[in-house]
Amino acid sequence: MSVKIKTPTREEFIELCRTSPERAADILVSMAAALALLEERVTQLEEQLEQDSHNSHKPPSSDGFKRVTKSTRGPSKRSSGAQDGHKGTTLEMVATPHRSLRHSVPACKACGRSLRTVKPSALDRRQVFDIPAPRLEVTEHQCEMKECPHCGVTTTASFPSGVTKAAQYGNNLKSFAMYLMQYQLIPAQRTHEALEDLFGCSIAEGSLFNWIKELHTTLKTHEQTVKEHLRHERVIHSDETGLLCEQKLHWLHVTSTDRLTSYALHSKRGTQALNEIGILPEFQGTVIHDSWRPYFSYDCAHGVCNAHIIRELVFAFEEDRQPWASDFKELLLRINNRVERARSEGKGFLLPRTLHHFERQYDRLLSRALRQNPRQRGSPHRRGRKKQTKTRNLVERLREYRSAILAFMYDFHVAFTNNQAERDLRMAKVKQKISGTFRTQAGAAMFCRIRGYISTARKNTLSAFDALSRAFLSDPFTPQPLFTE
Repeated sequence: MSVKIKTPTREEFIELCRTSPERAADILVSMAAALALLEERVTQLEEQLEQDSHNSHKPPSSDGFKRVTKSTRGPSKRSSGAQDGHKGTTLEMVATPHRSLRHSVPACKACGRSLRTVKPSALDRRQVFDIPAPRLEVTEHQCEMKECPHCGVTTTASFPSGVTKAAQYGNNLKSFAMYLMQYQLIPAQRTHEALEDLFGCSIAEGSLFNWIKELHTTLKTHEQTVKEHLRHERVIHSDETGLLCEQKLHWLHVTSTDRLTSYALHSKRGTQALNEIGILPEFQGTVIHDSWRPYFSYDCAHGVCNAHIIRELVFAFEEDRQPWASDFKELLLRINNRVERARSEGKGFLLPRTLHHFERQYDRLLSRALRQNPRQRGSPHRRGRKKQTKTRNLVERLREYRSAILAFMYDFHVAFTNNQAERDLRMAKVKQKISGTFRTQAGAAMFCRIRGYISTARKNTLSAFDALSRAFLSDPFTPQPLFTE
């Protein structure tokens, strides 16, 4: 934004005041308006400079080296390191090793006489855990052909399922390649190099992408099943993040629980995208999100991510010097601690008097915030509403979404934060940092479906490699429904 006003010199302004006071007054009014705009712009830029991951929605990766991120969690009473009673993970010997090597004693270490014919009195054992040298194994399938001595017809045995070509790669190699590309996010060229270095096989990038297409086709039913399960969950998490596709900004949407994950890339961020994804329009439970307004257009219960609220409260306290914000933050953390304590004691709810106590404290702090941040009135000569400060917008959200912010207090199934969805989106940002962009919509759709399948499998204690192996065998993992009333 640039503001340019031609200002008269001191002598010219004195002359204008003497000869044309009305014009001089107009110039003063214009300069005052320009100064107000500039002051507002400076304030906005200063706020942007002070924002980082601890007081805004910006990710920690954007902080650089200018600030050490502070955790909102308080100091732990536990000492560092393993705690008392912690079960260690020391490497232990196994009863039946894969192979044993006997090392004999050729001669006595004292007198030097031969001991080759003497039987050992005991064995001292040590075990080395290692992986075998990687190599490609070739299995040849030979199908017998027999001619019937009675009718003369030749019958040929059947090849195993999946063996369709004279020479082809097996499912283990395909699963390992997809594990590198789709789970570890290694680019195609480096996957090609890794397979050549490890196994001596030169697999073209075209073959790698054909395997991705095969997975995408196989997992279509799995994706539909996960969406159907999510529609019937009691609580789900939703979030979105920007990703480049075909050199344009798109939005990766995630809907998830601690056992299900569904991804979808769309050119829109709001209601149109959520409707086409098709989960929220039919959902009747509680959706936890970051208070992005399109989510509130759906007729279901809502829970707001309090991690976002706390970061904005930190900004209001540190940058706008508003003490109520610090008190509000402490109140939310205190309520969460009370809920966690009740949950650890096996309780499923807080007592009504406890709820009423916290509600009164919430309302008292909200009244303080409203008094300190009155709504700014716009000029009657200018159209549109006056732009409010960041803190005023925060206060209005605290008032408008009170029940959603405190949803975790009323229903213990509702999480305090939306960390579940944010964790599920994290590796997609790593994918963007590695690749920069998706070149096609089709490639993005394949990534979303396969990544959602791997995430769901891992949440259900199945390794990524095993999940991919099952998919290549046309038997993909399918989560069991957990429908709740």
